[in-house]
Amino acid sequence: MRHCYELSVDKTVPIETTFRALDCMYNCRFFIKVSIALAICVVASGQARALEVPEWLDYSNAFDGGQDLLHPEEAFRFSHALDADGTLRLSWDIAEGYYLYRDNFAVTSDSIEVAVGGLELPPGIMKDDPDFGDVAIYKNTARLSVPIAVGATAPRSLPLQVTYQGCAEDRICYPPIKKDIQIFLGSLLNPVHAVGASDEVASSVSPIMSADAIAARLTDRSFLAVVAAFFAFGLALSFTPCVFPMVPILSGIIVGQARPTSFKRGLALSAAYVLAVALTYAMLGLLAGLFGHNLQAISQQPIVLLGFSLIFIVLALAMFGFYTLQLPSVLQTHIDRYSRSKEGSNFIGVAVMGVLSAIIVGPCVAPPLAGALIYLGHQGSPFVGGAALFSMGIGMGVPLLVVGASMGKLLPRTGPWMEVVKRAFGVALLGVAIWFLGRILPGPVSLFLWALLTLTAAVFVGALDKMRGSTPAWRRLSKGIGLALLTYGVILLVGVGLGADDPLDPLEPLTRGNGERHELAFASIKGLAGLTAEFERARSLGQPVMLDFYADWCVECKYMERDTFANADVAAALSAVVLLRADVTANDEVDKSLLSNFDLFGPPAILFFDSHGTEYRRLRVVGFVGPEAFTAHIAQLTGLRKL
Repeated sequence: MRHCYELSVDKTVPIETTFRALDCMYNCRFFIKVSIALAICVVASGQARALEVPEWLDYSNAFDGGQDLLHPEEAFRFSHALDADGTLRLSWDIAEGYYLYRDNFAVTSDSIEVAVGGLELPPGIMKDDPDFGDVAIYKNTARLSVPIAVGATAPRSLPLQVTYQGCAEDRICYPPIKKDIQIFLGSLLNPVHAVGASDEVASSVSPIMSADAIAARLTDRSFLAVVAAFFAFGLALSFTPCVFPMVPILSGIIVGQARPTSFKRGLALSAAYVLAVALTYAMLGLLAGLFGHNLQAISQQPIVLLGFSLIFIVLALAMFGFYTLQLPSVLQTHIDRYSRSKEGSNFIGVAVMGVLSAIIVGPCVAPPLAGALIYLGHQGSPFVGGAALFSMGIGMGVPLLVVGASMGKLLPRTGPWMEVVKRAFGVALLGVAIWFLGRILPGPVSLFLWALLTLTAAVFVGALDKMRGSTPAWRRLSKGIGLALLTYGVILLVGVGLGADDPLDPLEPLTRGNGERHELAFASIKGLAGLTAEFERARSLGQPVMLDFYADWCVECKYMERDTFANADVAAALSAVVLLRADVTANDEVDKSLLSNFDLFGPPAILFFDSHGTEYRRLRVVGFVGPEAFTAHIAQLTGLRKL
């Protein structure tokens, strides 16, 4: 091979001189002949690894007398994966009769946000190369690894370039191959791992799936797998407090229909409601993910919640028969005529209520929703992300479909029972109104409203009615239910006096023993400036930091406050941690900037940092986590170090 290049160098000047001296036709033919001669020389030597052949060149039959050569993509099948500890795994499946040079691998990045460590290379097989002497090569497979470290402000995905070079045994060598890959960092931003953390801790924390991990799954899975997974996520979310209020809303709509509701009609009305909810989630998710705005947080302003609560109070009082809600007779006549000609008119109203419910009733940011938004906001396809959110909305609506169809099947058609059912759903709608107000009212005040509603319901079902010997059995049953509600209402009033705020556990101040509540001493911060100042304090103390994102209108935030942060084990585990809280209730520009800085779409979210202000992304929590799982999660802070 070396002689071939000497020939080409020696002949350069004569070729150029002759080209100037002779006519064009002769020179073209002479140049072609010399080029063919050089190519034959290269084939005879069988060594072309030093030639810079363009990557687009088709290698088939180019260098080997008719024997097919594999394209480099087929000869060296490449794949990569990023491990939980921040290690980038690079793998090649090498075809039979081909090999890769051990010392010709490289991983580089043009981004200042990523630091690429040294390659960890297996020993390889020694080969006597005619040009390079004894070199190490890989046959059949090559498995390499390289540590990746990134900064706190790095984006979720980063480009890397992987370079490698290989040959076909005793035939030709391919030019250096450069592969541009995209690694999705997700929870591995500022990767950390626990030193000495037990397997028990790891297994107990594993159920806390991070939004970043879900976003990574969106990237790695097929479209159908993503849609199926998010349907399952939605089904799981349907049993959370975010979805419960939709049940009485949908039930009230069906009960309030002017004409009797059959099974099919109940199912159809429910389907219209659920489809509207799912489409709204998809659209809001697309807008939030692509433009970075938490549109649901905007809908949680006190004036909006008060207005929506008032609507449900008005509807509930109409259910009780205090008045009849109807439009002026002239307008109503036109609407009735239109309704008869357009069967779908009622469904439009149901769909509108579904849209409002999705925006105002369910503002919780759970890991599946946050994961889809992260995927959309950083590298994802709007089609895939939107389909995932739509599928999640359908999954959340499955119980609603069951309820709606059951209402159409089980509700009595006419008679006094219908009035009883309407009053029951009037109570349910008042409960929804109180649930909304609970987002902006102090806990004891909200508990008082629940007590008032319960006592009122007890009176309506006959708790104070007198029974006679001739009283029918159903009236006696009604009085029994009323007495139970009356008792529960009194207990709620006692809870108000004790300072409780949970209608499901009003006597909690008495049952927790000494009556002392374990309240975490959070230091409030406002915006990035306040956070930076607290990081300075943490640096001086040498302690890690926990930052809690909270809002008054966030239901799961209040559950975290009541159930998790008040737990004695959690308080003990956080005793050596600087506790910060960002109250984003106002959702002003400062709050939005802080949320955007950490790629968050709303509370609840809990972030952990080292004493220098570098986030441990693997420990990030989005959504509600119970005290036991959270205590085990905090245990990972012990002995953490950056990669």
